[in-house]
Amino acid sequence: MKMTQTLPAGSQSLTNDEHITNKERLSYGASDFACNIANGMVGTYLMYYYTDVFGLAAGAIGTLFFIARIVDAISGPTWGIMIDRTHTRWGKSRPFFLWFSIPYAIFFILAFSSVPLGPLGKLVWAYVTYIAIDILYLGINIPITSMLPSLTANPQERVRFSTVRQVLATTRATLISIMVLPAVSLLGQGNDKKGFLITAILVAILTAFLLLLTFKNTRERVHPRHQEKLSLKESARALKGNWPWMIISLMYFFFWIGMQTKLQVTVYFFKYNMHNADLASFMLGLQALSLVVIVFTPFLTRHFGKKGTMVIGLGLCVISQLVLGVGAKMMNVPILAGATILGYFGNGFFAGLLPVMLADTVDYGEWKNGVRAEGLVTSFSGIASNLGMGMGGVVTGFLLSMNGYVANHAQTAQALNAIEMNFVWVPFIGFGIGLILMYFYKFDKMQPQIEADLKARHEAA
Repeated sequence: MKMTQTLPAGSQSLTNDEHITNKERLSYGASDFACNIANGMVGTYLMYYYTDVFGLAAGAIGTLFFIARIVDAISGPTWGIMIDRTHTRWGKSRPFFLWFSIPYAIFFILAFSSVPLGPLGKLVWAYVTYIAIDILYLGINIPITSMLPSLTANPQERVRFSTVRQVLATTRATLISIMVLPAVSLLGQGNDKKGFLITAILVAILTAFLLLLTFKNTRERVHPRHQEKLSLKESARALKGNWPWMIISLMYFFFWIGMQTKLQVTVYFFKYNMHNADLASFMLGLQALSLVVIVFTPFLTRHFGKKGTMVIGLGLCVISQLVLGVGAKMMNVPILAGATILGYFGNGFFAGLLPVMLADTVDYGEWKNGVRAEGLVTSFSGIASNLGMGMGGVVTGFLLSMNGYVANHAQTAQALNAIEMNFVWVPFIGFGIGLILMYFYKFDKMQPQIEADLKARHEAA
């Protein structure tokens, strides 16, 4: 991979006032659709695949997820530093879609390949393929977020970009939720190993194609004058005293502990607790309704601000888990469905705003410390989400293992309680901590002054 000092056209000024088209907005959104149609299948179904199809123990998978999070802690900042030190004719973040889309697709397929190995060989295979797709996912997902503050300096345009991104991401999530298990059944004809593999191949092809489309149709426009390659020490200055970044990163982490725990255990809950695995696809598919709130995010932020809108979203997530707990105890499908819908409404607000708030932390780092480090600053969104998702996997794996879960068997009362704990109460705690953290977020009040100061600096440079 060659990283040159050649900067994109227009880099000698803060912005290149090119007209931003809907084609570019849709192409940017396609990146998250692509990246997360694969990651959504990993996050929602890989643990189930490992335990109930590939034949690995839940405790062993919990350990794998824990080790993968250690790798994340190293690879995430590394990707961020690489972005900050990348200056090509295509920009800083865009080239990563070109370089890593196909390797990501290949390892994704391998992760769902049931190779005929012994127990140890299967575990090694799981370690190699899962950690590889985890690293490559960050190498693509971090640039999606780091590119946003470079696409435009206009706050409302950033919201539009992010809204399109989250609409497509939610569409992705809905398709994965609804289609994976039926696709596995249809394509496998009773052979889940074959079904998962063919489904993974189709998803991988679509993922690589859309990421390359994003590369082709987007442009990076915002470049601080005279800033080229940043050393690690220089990049890290953007984090010094950057309290909005600290709060957003922590909130992202705890939210994804809760969300990932809930997503990956949904199949278990409806298969074993409710004795109807088909309901899992239906419940997961209800997240399509979050589109209702995502498309209104730009309107709501103009009236309630980003903080206010985020508080509403996280509050709905917390309330939904309480209602879900009632539905789980009563084994009442309508209550479970209602709680799920309420939670996805809340998730819509969260998902639509978080990338925008991360872009704000880039501006804050430049304003406070004089360093614009999109890569390193936004890399922690990928780290925080992956750490959160991984810890969700760790919690799920160990709780199931410690409480006697046995794949494809009737579960003990203790195991059923562990599944319910993962489905209801671990997410409740994660969302609740995220809500508390928002109390300390004060960026919205400061943003007009920050924007004015940065504009003056750039004009004077």
